[in-house]
Amino acid sequence: MPRDATPSPIEEPVATTSPELLVSAVLHLMSHYAASSAESGACLKLGAIIERHLRALAAIPDLPPVLRATCHQLSEQWAGVVERAQPGRARRGFFTRLVDGMQGAG
Repeated sequence: MPRDATPSPIEEPVATTSPELLVSAVLHLMSHYAASSAESGACLKLGAIIERHLRALAAIPDLPPVLRATCHQLSEQWAGVVERAQPGRARRGFFTRLVDGMQGAG
């Protein structure tokens, strides 16, 4: 089986992961992203993993509201970073992503 076929726990946060572990992981990933970005350019996969961790944190109902809102806002910002970094893809605006997200939820 290819290495990329099964995501590792750091790539796909699971519902049973503690909020503290998710916060720790996303802070580590963000630091690594900043360091690697300065050296050799942004890593698309790392940015996507950061966005997923932030989205997972925003979905935890026991998290304080201000932390959930911050994680939600940051996950949207990281989604934009990832989208802009994708080579050769047509860039979609915020409104298009919003409409697509609403259609997927309905």
